[in-house]
Amino acid sequence: MYIPPPRASKFFVNEGETGVNAPVIHQRIIAKLTMGLGNLYHGNHSISLEPLPEMMLDFTYSSPTPDVILFDNEADQTPIIIEICHTSGLKHDLAKTIRLIDENLYGILEGFVYNYKTGQWFRYRKGDGGLTENSSFSEILQLDLNSFL
Repeated sequence: MYIPPPRASKFFVNEGETGVNAPVIHQRIIAKLTMGLGNLYHGNHSISLEPLPEMMLDFTYSSPTPDVILFDNEADQTPIIIEICHTSGLKHDLAKTIRLIDENLYGILEGFVYNYKTGQWFRYRKGDGGLTENSSFSEILQLDLNSFL
């Protein structure tokens, strides 16, 4: 029986974003955040939001896909997103995060961008008027996300 090899699909890579060819360090940071937050969600149940890597914000193929989302299963909302980037992708990921929050399409209340080249975190919250803060502290979770790295 012949099984054809998998073909690339436009749905797996968003043009202009890191996509499936992300460097090892990018994937490692996603894994550390997902594992650390996952232990709090699945292990001791100290947070109510489930961390999911590379998850679409809704169930359409055109939906944005942040690097990590924190999903509220009861409300069917995503209150927190996290983007991982390097210096050259920082402007794009900050703009994407601000746009996703300000458009208010997905219920996102807090967004983070982590630049792994500089170790800097940026936080944007709904209502911040386009201004980000240098912070890795989530007001919603009452946790410092940098503690997982």
